[in-house]
Amino acid sequence: MEKQNVTLSLPKGLLKKAKILAVERGKSFNEMVRELLEEEVRREEGYRRAMVRHKRLLEEGMDLGTGGVLKVTREEIHDRC
Repeated sequence: MEKQNVTLSLPKGLLKKAKILAVERGKSFNEMVRELLEEEVRREEGYRRAMVRHKRLLEEGMDLGTGGVLKVTREEIHDRC
């Protein structure tokens, strides 16, 4: 995989805490940031795939086994005896 360096501008306090966290996790700061970004991208891609799949289901509808014919009236369904 081809890599490219980037420059980040972070508040000093955040950078210090993030570096400490990386050390506690046994990782470099660079590795931790890369993993966090990869996870965020994976999550977003998964969300988009799920959204497309669900939109398709809503548009196509689902077979409820009725053949498109209801055997009861709306009033019978909502009867509140």
